[in-house]
Amino acid sequence: MCGICGFTGSADKQTLNNMTETIRHRGPDENGFYSDNEVSLGMRRLSIIDLESGQQPVHNEQGNVWLVFNGEIYNFVSLREQLISKGHRFYTDHSDTETIVHLYEEYGLNFVEHLNGMFAIAIWDQRTQTLLLVRDRMGVKPLFYCEINGNLIFASEIKSILAYPGYHKEMNPEAIYHYFSFKNIPAPLTAFKGIHSVFPGEIITWQQGRIKKDKYWQIEFAENHKINENEAREKILSILEDAVKIRMISDVPFGAYLSGGVDSSAVVALMNRFMDHPIKTFCLGYEDHMTNKEADLYFARKVSEAYGTEHYEYIMSYKEVPKEINNVIGAFDQPFSGTISTYYLSKLINKHVKVALSGDGADELFGSYLAHRLAQPMHNFAKLYPKYKDGRLTENDTAQLKPFDNDLSYLERLYRASGGDIIHWRYQLLTFSDEEKARLLSPCFNEYCRQTSSLDCLASYFRMGKTQDPLNQILGVDWNSLLPDQVLAFVDFLSMAHSVEVRSPFLDYRLVEYVTTIPGCLKIKEGNVKDILKKTVEPLLPDGVTRRPKEGFVLPVFDWLSGTLQDYLQEVLAADRISRHGLWNQEEVSRLLKRFLAGDKTKVAKIWNLMMFQIWWEQYFG
Repeated sequence: MCGICGFTGSADKQTLNNMTETIRHRGPDENGFYSDNEVSLGMRRLSIIDLESGQQPVHNEQGNVWLVFNGEIYNFVSLREQLISKGHRFYTDHSDTETIVHLYEEYGLNFVEHLNGMFAIAIWDQRTQTLLLVRDRMGVKPLFYCEINGNLIFASEIKSILAYPGYHKEMNPEAIYHYFSFKNIPAPLTAFKGIHSVFPGEIITWQQGRIKKDKYWQIEFAENHKINENEAREKILSILEDAVKIRMISDVPFGAYLSGGVDSSAVVALMNRFMDHPIKTFCLGYEDHMTNKEADLYFARKVSEAYGTEHYEYIMSYKEVPKEINNVIGAFDQPFSGTISTYYLSKLINKHVKVALSGDGADELFGSYLAHRLAQPMHNFAKLYPKYKDGRLTENDTAQLKPFDNDLSYLERLYRASGGDIIHWRYQLLTFSDEEKARLLSPCFNEYCRQTSSLDCLASYFRMGKTQDPLNQILGVDWNSLLPDQVLAFVDFLSMAHSVEVRSPFLDYRLVEYVTTIPGCLKIKEGNVKDILKKTVEPLLPDGVTRRPKEGFVLPVFDWLSGTLQDYLQEVLAADRISRHGLWNQEEVSRLLKRFLAGDKTKVAKIWNLMMFQIWWEQYFG
């Protein structure tokens, strides 16, 4: 694991060093550089595999192919053996990085199809004067780039590109417009004009000042309706077990996030099969003794006791939010109002291990979030609406609307707002709709973004999929947007801020490709989220873990912002501070804030969204 950066054009040692230093947190152990007359490559290394001889950049036998790499290749041992048998000579002891160089020599651009891992790769091929940027299938590892005067500048984090002297910082209004809806900037946009995100599963080729983009992998949900549930459970467990096993390859101590939920608990249970000493596990709690959050500590302790883990808890105080919030925003370099809990727990993890396995990706694979829970009920409600309107719903009809069978008024509100159309009811769940942004944003900002629509952006994600299964449609949208742009973003940036590498077995491409063939009715069954996964791992877990209500890995934002952090919130969103950028209608912000502080919980996402933007703007442009 590390941070990488570089640029084409004349060598400039000072610039390369400055860019590399900005991402020191990603790799505090050592640095590495390569420069010639055409390209400069830099990296910061977090040493995990081949500690003694695994330094980067690496090269091939002739020294005409050079590479820097962020991530882990989990199947590098078998790949290395295959490449040696084909005549390739390795100079490192057991580096996964060097494996990539020889794979590229052997297979060209198709090398990436052989990799099982998480990665952001830059390859300089002197023979063809070509620079390649490659991002892993799921988008676990971030990678950004910018074109300036025919040259390509790239880095693991935006802050590194901001350190390039030829880039002049300017806010991207289109990206910011979408932030207020999605809580994050949707790729390939970033908050800065001219800086772009490489898509998951994408290869960027730069040659003679020209860029070519190719997708080598794209998720596809295509249901096999003949699938046998019992066989599916066996297959899931088999792949997941191996995915856990190969993610335990490490030359340094490792542990696991453990929230006490199904996903992280299953990972710990499977890790235990391959350990001869106690696993180090880590859980986040809160000193405020919030009832809805105490379950995490309770169930994490149960799992820890069941598997004899060496368990640690980080008990967080509300005071840490204002104290650390600038560091959190600085980790992203962009406005972000999703989950930031990882930042605080990773502080504890860093004291004990360099690597931690997690349960990330399971929600997006098997269905758990509000939009996932709504997919099948809204599909059925649209067909049943005439009967509902006339009061003729039968017991069997109502059963089709679980888990909203006791909240039909909510389904009705969504139906009336959307006509039952899947794109339009999903649009209702965004933080700010386009219509709400018309009231929120200043006339100048609205005029600038008059051709920009977050509804159209959302619709573009739906057009990427072919399935007609309502749940898998929603999962497909999240897989192309929410997962890489928000979930995996906070997992990477907030853990790497503390030099901790996170590995997620549920993101193994073999598991992903298999689960996309499972019909939605097996993923959420009779309102029970992740039903097939829970049944798969239930024998491994202490009683009650699979039946506990879903409680996301999120901070108790409403409780804090409406209570102990109320003064801080009002200070951040004070009229004199927000007037400095002039992007908002102050009266609308005041109205939202007043309603929130009066106890309107429905406004918490909006208020958090506005607060995080304000802090970002002040940090980067104020």
